[in-house]
Amino acid sequence: MRILIEEYPYEVADVKDILHGMDALVNVEGRVYIHYVGYYYNTLLKDCVFILPKVLLKGKPGKELAFGKYMPEDIVNLEEQNPLNSEERNFLYKFAVWIYRAIVVYKNDKRNDTDIVYHSKIAHVGNGKRRLSNTYLDILLSLIQFNRENQSFFFFIVKNLHSGLNKINWTRTIATQTALVQNGQPIYLNPVNKKRQINFDEELLVIFFSILNYMGDTYGFPKELCCQFQLITGKRFETYLNGFGKTRLRQIKYKYFSDKALQLWDLCYAFFDEARQVYINTEQREYLLVKSFHIVFEAIIDELVGDNPLPDGMEKKQEDGKIVDHLFTAQSLIDSEAKQTYYIGDSKYYKMGHELGSESIYKQYTYARNVIQWNLDIFNNGKTPSSGIQLRDDVTEGYNILPNFFVSAKMDEQFDYGNDGIEKTDRRKNKHKQVQFANRLFDRDTLLLFHYDVNFLFVLSLYARNNSSQKQVWKDKVRDKFRTEIQEWLQKDYDFHVMKAHPDVDGEAYIKKHFKELLGKVYTPFADSGIYSLALDNAPQYETENRQLLQELKKHFYLSDCPLGTQPEDALKEVLSQGAVPSEEGQKDGILMVMMEQYATKSMHFLSHGKVAIGIKYNKDSMEIVQNLQRIGYVLFHHRSDKDLHLFAVKGACELKDAGEVEEERYCNIKTTEMYLVVDIDSSSELNASHFHSSKKAYTPMTRYDAQYSTIKELVYDE
Repeated sequence: MRILIEEYPYEVADVKDILHGMDALVNVEGRVYIHYVGYYYNTLLKDCVFILPKVLLKGKPGKELAFGKYMPEDIVNLEEQNPLNSEERNFLYKFAVWIYRAIVVYKNDKRNDTDIVYHSKIAHVGNGKRRLSNTYLDILLSLIQFNRENQSFFFFIVKNLHSGLNKINWTRTIATQTALVQNGQPIYLNPVNKKRQINFDEELLVIFFSILNYMGDTYGFPKELCCQFQLITGKRFETYLNGFGKTRLRQIKYKYFSDKALQLWDLCYAFFDEARQVYINTEQREYLLVKSFHIVFEAIIDELVGDNPLPDGMEKKQEDGKIVDHLFTAQSLIDSEAKQTYYIGDSKYYKMGHELGSESIYKQYTYARNVIQWNLDIFNNGKTPSSGIQLRDDVTEGYNILPNFFVSAKMDEQFDYGNDGIEKTDRRKNKHKQVQFANRLFDRDTLLLFHYDVNFLFVLSLYARNNSSQKQVWKDKVRDKFRTEIQEWLQKDYDFHVMKAHPDVDGEAYIKKHFKELLGKVYTPFADSGIYSLALDNAPQYETENRQLLQELKKHFYLSDCPLGTQPEDALKEVLSQGAVPSEEGQKDGILMVMMEQYATKSMHFLSHGKVAIGIKYNKDSMEIVQNLQRIGYVLFHHRSDKDLHLFAVKGACELKDAGEVEEERYCNIKTTEMYLVVDIDSSSELNASHFHSSKKAYTPMTRYDAQYSTIKELVYDE
């Protein structure tokens, strides 16, 4: 067996004969690169050649080593010199089978580009020229071929096995048994018949079909078992693999004389022996090669991770000509329920340890922008995507987080096919971020990119087996892993909060008014549109800005920490149970100043009703009082001359109501206005405000409202 590695620069003299019949080109430095992966038979050397994927190479360019320790030139001819240990030899021996199976599965999928696959029929087993060596793949393919071409042989054996079975031998029965006569008829209680004996032809078929069954379970080869024998499986078959198979075949070899039976025995023995040579007809040239194996790797990852077809009518080839590798819909990073978003992936078929290029990173950002625009176009055309995904929130004009990731191949050092090895890459930089405006996670131009490594052996074998249930189990697992770990990454860089407006605050109106301060920081991903997600960059340079924003928001919203994936109702439960608890800067110390001339009264008898409706001009100049309803702790009734002052404390929360909601018999007012501020005052205890100065800034109905306010501590009155 000869071993070559894809895209390694070989000296022409080292591989000239091995590449006989290949179209490999020599560069100006006298080196040759092979741009194929697969298997072919070299008629000049009468030996098979495997071209293995470049993921086996490790090291810097010019110093790349196979398995991280062998020069690729040193393992070209394993018959002449073989520096590999037994574990590495065994790995290479069977690795070719997985490569072959992956190429076959790729070739048989009509969705794939089969123009890159070069295939000629595998040569027939039989009498002919002998190869210098065989491979495990040769043996497996020969077993499959024998099964397909010798169905009549199997049925002939089965027919002979069962012919005459249990047929009564009347001569021997009459000679050896005494009959009972009943109604003139003899009855024999124990007739002599043909008894079942151990049949060695049958045992050979059982071993043969058990091997085919094992090949189907292990490597995904199609099972074509024409005979219903009791097969050898599980732990029992493992004993055959561990040596008993060869032992038992040697014990029964002398039973066979026909050419077909001996040929079948040779194939079965070669399977258990693995290194035994078999006779294979090499008159025809055979090969199964793939040019540009990175396309096959993309197909492998897309089959195991992506959606097919793509969601919402998207095409892999985007409007600008770029081709996205993988795209699927899954649970959003923010909402812990069923709300979904798009996940965008890209496969990177590199040599081990290869760094991402800036071009690849920029291209991946472009994929995300195109997907965002695709989603926007659906809504702009008055339609709704079948997935129900809406990336932009019309209230906050924020954008949902769009997970974007790379998947690169790595080689498991223990040659383990069972461990997926999916993990954040250990390279120098495994996550990237591109922004236009700082501290805005929910922004269209804030794009995140993460990098994962996956065990090439695992995904290769999973794809090659082509078992739909196994693929779905891993797809569900890896999608959940992407979501969970991307959430963990984000929470290292951002603090996530959830907020809900106080009962007397219009949350949507507040967000629109403070649009510039909140754009890109808030988003409504939850089923309850009145609950907002707030994300703030926790880098030190944003500490002051974030603290001020949180202090201001707490005046108008119930606000609580809410890690990604947490139900917002659970996060808000404690703060909602406590009610609106003002911060130190937001205590109920604001004073509402009401001019007495606006009210028909010569005394304060109307205060006995407890509540008073104060008409206000509800326009852009009066929004400040609306946004500070929770801050109003006192009402000061006064005249223009600052005489006859009456100061009362406010009970409970102030409310803003339409004119139609105000009951005339309970509220005293002389002027009809569109909006009323309903204040529940404590009329039983009037405070002394005789020394209050009107120059103090306060909330004053019917006048322009100032953003500043005075506090009770600024009032001067006698105890």
